[in-house]
Amino acid sequence: MSLRSCLLAACAACIAAPPVLAQDRLADPQSAAAPMQGPLDSTPQTGSYGTDDPDSARDRGDARADGGGEDDAAVDDADRIAVRPDLPDETPADVAELAESGTPVTSLTDALRLAYWTSPSLLAQRSTVRSYDYRVAQARAGYGPKLNYSLATTWQRDSFERFRGGSTIAQGWTTTASAILTQPLFTFGRNASQERNSAAQLEFQRQVLRSTEQQALLDAIAAYIGVLRDRASVTIAKDNLAALERQLSDNKARLAVREVTATDVQQIATRVSLGQAQVYSAQRDAASSEATFLRMVGVPAGELVPPNPLQLPVRQLEEAYAFSETHSPVVLAAQAREKVSRASVAAAKADLMPRIDFQGSGNYGTQSAYNDNLRTKEWRGQFIISGPIFESGLRRARVSEAMAANDADWRLLDASLRESRASLAASWNDWQAQQAAIASYRDAEGSARKAYEGAILQQRAGLITTLDVLDLARELLVARSNSNTAIANAYIAKARVLAAAGALEQAWLMPNAARYDAGRHLGKVLHNGDMPVLTPVVRSLDRAAAIGGTGPRPVRDPAGTRTAAPIVILPADKLVAPALSPASPPPANPPK
Repeated sequence: MSLRSCLLAACAACIAAPPVLAQDRLADPQSAAAPMQGPLDSTPQTGSYGTDDPDSARDRGDARADGGGEDDAAVDDADRIAVRPDLPDETPADVAELAESGTPVTSLTDALRLAYWTSPSLLAQRSTVRSYDYRVAQARAGYGPKLNYSLATTWQRDSFERFRGGSTIAQGWTTTASAILTQPLFTFGRNASQERNSAAQLEFQRQVLRSTEQQALLDAIAAYIGVLRDRASVTIAKDNLAALERQLSDNKARLAVREVTATDVQQIATRVSLGQAQVYSAQRDAASSEATFLRMVGVPAGELVPPNPLQLPVRQLEEAYAFSETHSPVVLAAQAREKVSRASVAAAKADLMPRIDFQGSGNYGTQSAYNDNLRTKEWRGQFIISGPIFESGLRRARVSEAMAANDADWRLLDASLRESRASLAASWNDWQAQQAAIASYRDAEGSARKAYEGAILQQRAGLITTLDVLDLARELLVARSNSNTAIANAYIAKARVLAAAGALEQAWLMPNAARYDAGRHLGKVLHNGDMPVLTPVVRSLDRAAAIGGTGPRPVRDPAGTRTAAPIVILPADKLVAPALSPASPPPANPPK
């Protein structure tokens, strides 16, 4: 999240009592967002947009009743969507209990576990992966036999003309049955290519699942930190408003004894009104963060405790680049997508070759077409070699199409590597900059507080004006708010580094917590259609004739070895060269 100093700079600030530090609010939040209230100033206003009464905070289209009890506000359950909680069987019992009870969470660990096990989008992607498990089982079924049958009851009526004007009619019912057994023996890689295609599709969906898991965890972290940040912003805004009101009351008393002018009082009153608006805005942001937390985690946020620092599996950006090449779901998904189209090329090439099948059939029929008095039984077995001879270039065109599609996916692998590195570099630099800015914001906050406290004393002594004090108070407010935002942004940016590198996973964040096993379901359904001895033998023969490999392909991008350098974070006193004073001696070798 970007700094909100532009918003905060428009509001006045003045704090007499020592305010609570923004970082302290993140470490020990005590106050939640208060509900929205109407304006404190009841003076009639003009120019309101669609508001009948400014004090009521109601719009003309507001259908809420001014009075009435719970019965007036109640909503008929029949008008609501039906809710029947039902989590997958593999959900840990404590997580399921927490999700169904709706108890507010207080720790980041609980929030992450809830997001990992109950996120609807994540559960949907897991079901999608399970559906692709069956595609692999379907492909393996192609190695085995297929037995089909047909049963027929037929009525037939024929008329045979014996002489002109006379004919013989024969009619009746017959029943027949037939069965056909087909067993592929050698398809020159057709079935093996189909199995590779299904396996690559499953691999792609699993990488999509990893990406969805990381996004769910990242959203949960951002929502958790967002609630802490915005609750602290509410406290900062309320402290600012309280200080402004105290200063207004003090200056009204001084006006009565002619120590200040009415203009000074009006200046402070203006900042008080702006401070009230600031509180409303902060409460709005906090309420929105609470709603986002409920969306990402599934339960409300309680009294959140400060989260533990995130750990990285690398120390330098260059190490992160190397780590992401083998762990980033973006890169691995691109590799799987290339394998899918590569298997399509192998299947198209195999379609140019012949195939050998065994076919057995049995028929139970009748000698007569009009009755079942005399039966026939037929058994037949045959080895069939079939293949294309001439199709006007159709199959060759299919091969060329598949090769072009595969080349496109291969190029997209290069693009995914660039995208992954750019995202990782941006997240890394953002994290480093935000982390370095925290100390500067804290120093600015301390300096602004001292300047403001000294300005109050100087104002009472008549050395500076009220406007000078208000300007210094506004700088203090901006410094506090920026410090609060920087602390939150640094934590979220570090989580984005983990996600960009492919390490923001349950196994890394919570090594001892239960994890979803995507391969467990595949193990249950993979061999359901296998025939003992027959399937392994036929599969081995077909895989030996399959065209092309299954390993990852190299990157062809000329920029594949180039990586962006990380941001250089210098100490604050080294950011710029100090200016020489007039008394300083000239440099020995002045620049030309």
